[in-house]
Amino acid sequence: MACGAPTGQAGQAWPEGARFDYQLGAAYPPGDGVGLVVRDSTAEPAEGAYNVCYVNGFQSQPQDRDLWLEDRRDLVLSGDDGEPVTDPAWPDELILDTSTPAKRERLAEFAGEVVARCADSGFQAIEVDNLDSYTRSAGALDVEDNLALAAELARIAHEHGVLIGQKNAAELGERGRDEAGFDFAVAEECVRWDECSAYTDVYGQAVLDIEYTDDLEGPFREACERVPTPRSTILRDRDLVGPDERGYTYDACP
Repeated sequence: MACGAPTGQAGQAWPEGARFDYQLGAAYPPGDGVGLVVRDSTAEPAEGAYNVCYVNGFQSQPQDRDLWLEDRRDLVLSGDDGEPVTDPAWPDELILDTSTPAKRERLAEFAGEVVARCADSGFQAIEVDNLDSYTRSAGALDVEDNLALAAELARIAHEHGVLIGQKNAAELGERGRDEAGFDFAVAEECVRWDECSAYTDVYGQAVLDIEYTDDLEGPFREACERVPTPRSTILRDRDLVGPDERGYTYDACP
């Protein structure tokens, strides 16, 4: 059963059904009517909007690859051949090793520093990406490992007064909310993969959905009209580029 709108720091409630923009590739002024913005942890929050900070909690950021391999190699998952395991879709991202309590504690410390920076910068919430990294680990990790780390990240986020969102992993059902402590969800292509109800049944309208132009089946407006589609659903280009760049696309369900 879905709960009411979650509340973060200073009693600020999650803006259910708000039009939002997903600005991970570039930060730019929000368009008319946009009340919520998701930006990378390296960016500043958008003025006058509810801001969600992107944190890559279960894989490394591409620009930090050398840092993890040189200074934190034991926290990077290794394959049977001893080589670092990477995300097949994003080969510049290393999969982090969540398999033991000791490693999860250290991973939480590093991610916690980013969470604290987001909170100090004025973000009201964070989304933690790659919760489903265990599905790309060739069996070395499992859902319990990642839920345990997620629970620690949720504790840290709540200590800093920010909400925390489940990113994808529709198969978790209520476990993300009840065991990890997630307050809302960020789904990619839940319309495309017929997964929206898996999120809205748990989080109500505290769900952000991003559909992408390169894999959209039918007109976007038809997707908006489907019953389980969250009110906060947008259409974006896969690379999430800025308005001045080639390929930029943005549309939102009315």
